[in-house]
Amino acid sequence: MTDQLPFGFSTTASEVLSGIDLTGKTMIVTGGASGIGIETVKSLAAAGASVTIAARRPGAAEDVAQALRTETGNPKIEVRALDLSDLKSVRAFVTDWDKPVHALVNNAGIMMLPELERSAEGCEMQFATNFLGHFALTLGLRQHLAKAQGARVVSVSSTGSLFGPVFWDDPQFRFIPYNPLLAYAQSKTACILLSIGIRDRWASDGIVSNALNPGAIATNLQRHTGGLRTPEHLRKTPEQGASTSVLLAASPLVEGINGRYFDNCQEAPLVAQRPERKLEGVASYALDSANADRLWEMALNLVGEHK
Repeated sequence: MTDQLPFGFSTTASEVLSGIDLTGKTMIVTGGASGIGIETVKSLAAAGASVTIAARRPGAAEDVAQALRTETGNPKIEVRALDLSDLKSVRAFVTDWDKPVHALVNNAGIMMLPELERSAEGCEMQFATNFLGHFALTLGLRQHLAKAQGARVVSVSSTGSLFGPVFWDDPQFRFIPYNPLLAYAQSKTACILLSIGIRDRWASDGIVSNALNPGAIATNLQRHTGGLRTPEHLRKTPEQGASTSVLLAASPLVEGINGRYFDNCQEAPLVAQRPERKLEGVASYALDSANADRLWEMALNLVGEHK
């Protein structure tokens, strides 16, 4: 376990980055124009970073970016189009990228789609968007992450990972009856395993990767769930929800930390079963190197990369 950090449940993103100068750093935040993504971009930009918002709807994202430029006083906030469920869009984003990446925050996500939907490649849509698109993006940006000499990849997961592992024999729900929660759980477990795969493969490039649970925050993410059902005292504001993301993306306090899972700005404990009262911790299947290897190979085949 990492040492106890001076932050907790109610810490905000701006508090995590207080006194930190990110001038000269280039960072990408997927889904940076809504929910905790906005607060993640705002905090990183306020600390001086150049931040690219990778967004499915660039027009709407530009309005957000303009507001954030004004609010932070940092003109270096740009928008680029990225639809994570479309691998052609991911490839176009990667092809157009031409500078080092000091932090990649894989933040975008969808949750609990009520009906089974598939991507153009035939993948279940939550798996395609939350994990596979981010895998392809991260893989495509590897050389740019390596150029940063100390890059960080941050994957936003969820306590939803405690509801299920990766369904190896049927990840696309062709046999298992589709269940919105199980599909979401699989995708969020896969996000954690992505960090393990990066740790096991890319350490020699100076790239570290960690995953996190942002907490229960009322955002558009819950539009298919009937709203946030978490008890009020366990809910976070978007500013609090972004705190662990920016900790892992930019704080010197976690320098060199690799392949871990964080919650409330602390490393989360392993749990042997899903807690019934309060969801917390991380399952061993989400941190398992053999599972990460298996997922990496599966993902390479799905995105058409064989290397």
